Amino acid sequence: MLNLEPHPDGTILPVHVHPGARRNEIRGVRNGRLKIGVTQAPEKGKANKAVIELLSKSLRLRKSQIELLSGETSRQKRFVVGLSPRELSERIERCSKPE
Repeated sequence: MLNLEPHPDGTILPVHVHPGARRNEIRGVRNGRLKIGVTQAPEKGKANKAVIELLSKSLRLRKSQIELLSGETSRQKRFVVGLSPRELSERIERCSKPE
């Protein structure tokens, strides 16, 4: 189960990122975080941009509705997503696949 937290601008989404993966994909939920793989290397913010692009496509959001809150240089990141916790949870369920 995802550890979603309400935020004044939407919902805080905890993410564990695997940069340099074979493909861009949402891999499911583990330890309360959304697992994401991106092909970009973790340099100069490329992986962070790839995560935002993947989330915006998968969740059907504009990139401006997703903002990196913390974890710029870490695999453990927190994003603010411009949806209610319930709506975000439903959209993630629709697009993620179980491990």
